[in-house]
Amino acid sequence: MNKDFRQALNFALDRESYAAQVNGKDGAATAIRNMFVPSNFVQVGEKSFSDVVEEKLASYGDDWKGVKLADSQNGLYNPTKAKAKFAKAKEALQAQGVKFPIHLDVPVVETSKNYVARMQSLKQSVEKVLGKENVVMDLNMMSEDDFNNVTYYAPNAAGEDWDISGAVGWSPDYQDPSTYLDILKSTASDNTKTWFGFDSGSENAGAKAVGLDEYNKLVDEAGAETTDIAKRYEKYAAAQAWLTDSSLVLPTMASTGAGTFVSRIQPFSGASAQTGSKGSSTYYKYIKVGKDAVTKKDYEAAKKKWQKEKAESNKKAQDELADHVK
Repeated sequence: MNKDFRQALNFALDRESYAAQVNGKDGAATAIRNMFVPSNFVQVGEKSFSDVVEEKLASYGDDWKGVKLADSQNGLYNPTKAKAKFAKAKEALQAQGVKFPIHLDVPVVETSKNYVARMQSLKQSVEKVLGKENVVMDLNMMSEDDFNNVTYYAPNAAGEDWDISGAVGWSPDYQDPSTYLDILKSTASDNTKTWFGFDSGSENAGAKAVGLDEYNKLVDEAGAETTDIAKRYEKYAAAQAWLTDSSLVLPTMASTGAGTFVSRIQPFSGASAQTGSKGSSTYYKYIKVGKDAVTKKDYEAAKKKWQKEKAESNKKAQDELADHVK
């Protein structure tokens, strides 16, 4: 439950190397996620969600000042900060009688090559930065059935007897930060056993010890703001800032969108959405197919054009909304 120890792990994790195991070196950075909520999931006025989170996160201490949380860049990886945080944690833990090295159990599906590679990358970066004499990541190889029984199918927290897993994730249901942040409240019975290792309940001692009651309060305050969308997102940014500082959840990478592929579909010709059926790869309306395969140059040009048109469209919609709502 030592916060400095969790933050040390957060700063020691090389997310670019981790993502490269699936997406290759060229696509690695594209896949990186530094927050639980995607950095551009919503806009707060002229600012991205991550811009506002960064502002609020800076109030938690100097370690967070200047840290960039936007997706697709290795903003949290900082061996110097990791070592400093660990030194502080080690002093406190030794005073409590904790022996080193600390062993962290990691369940791994032995037949999944990319999963094994990701967990090996995690082990390598953490042990290299913090030192094997301090932290050892024990990769517990097992069958897929055994893995599922201690993760997805475990009936309760006691059945999920591990410390770190790469098999947790979340896909949004709607375009509001609550679709992510609500699920991590200590009262979210379907999720606490996997994300935090305890069965739900507002009176859980472990939840209180790490401050989840404060997180619950921040999320509830954001959810109660229903008249001013900018204020609502500001409050959700405060909850995300708390979550990032707590380092209870260590985001690593997006599951889609960074891999290399060959396609004749004209970039950005189809519908675009981060949630719902229109964001699905099987939603074909508006899609245009070209004669030749799309090159990187074609893609970048189409992206630049799409971003410009999107900004103009968003501004027009906001102006029309301002005229409509008085």
